[in-house]
Amino acid sequence: MPSSQLERARIVASFGRQFYVRTLDAPGPDRVAVTRGKRTDFCVGDEVTIGLIGADQAVIESGLRRRSELIRSDRYNVKRLAANVDQAAIVIAADPRFSEELLVRMLLACAHANIPALILANKLDLTGPWAAIAPRLQVYRDLGYQVIELAVRDHPQETRAALAPVLSGHNTILMGESGMGKSTLVNTLVPGAALATREISEALCAGRHTTTFSKWFDLPPESATSGAIVDTPGFQTFGLAHVSESQRVHAMPEYTELIGQCRFHNCNHVQEPGCAIRAALENGAIDPIRYLLFSRLSGRD
Repeated sequence: MPSSQLERARIVASFGRQFYVRTLDAPGPDRVAVTRGKRTDFCVGDEVTIGLIGADQAVIESGLRRRSELIRSDRYNVKRLAANVDQAAIVIAADPRFSEELLVRMLLACAHANIPALILANKLDLTGPWAAIAPRLQVYRDLGYQVIELAVRDHPQETRAALAPVLSGHNTILMGESGMGKSTLVNTLVPGAALATREISEALCAGRHTTTFSKWFDLPPESATSGAIVDTPGFQTFGLAHVSESQRVHAMPEYTELIGQCRFHNCNHVQEPGCAIRAALENGAIDPIRYLLFSRLSGRD
């Protein structure tokens, strides 16, 4: 296909080998697109060149260079969650209580990808469960993470006001477990998101799998002055097979100043004598729950 007929586009949804793309340089309808050959390594947020086919279809000819990429992986598979995002927002809640191990894993993945992360703590209105998680939220504040408290369902206007300063001007990936209220948050920030998701699902023949793929939404003016969010399916696991043991240690902010101070250069920070991280733990400088969760990660992906 002649290059003069190619247009730049962004992938705004993907399902298997089918994609939904939106042109970048000129307004036009979102289109169902397929790739040349059997290439499937594209993901939501990728900027690509496409050739137009008829009124509502396209073929992806090539991918443009990614500015960022967030993935999760196990020993067998790599799952690309989004490309070209510059911020991550992890949604947690008091009821059902969030998994702190999963939170640690997501934060490590973001740090490894050089994508700043913030924490959106939802269901502030549930006073009893909220009191139980408040001390854990303070741990993350003390580590330098921005924690924003929300009651999305009951206070949508206040939610948009609280998030506008941090979402404006950013492409933000939203992550979290099922049940944390992420879908309600997406529909609060992007009125009509549920309808758009159904339309994409029908276009991609995804049918009953409407919640199993990521989606890119441009933020409307009532939610942010500019920017976009990427809605992802709820996670029950988050593998870190692509992140080495050394990279995981460097991604823990409380470990940063202690790296290189252990007696042995290959210290595993478990039982070795002269371990600076263990000494900090025993002195109360490192949170014991985060230390335990981090220690459990080895060999589990």
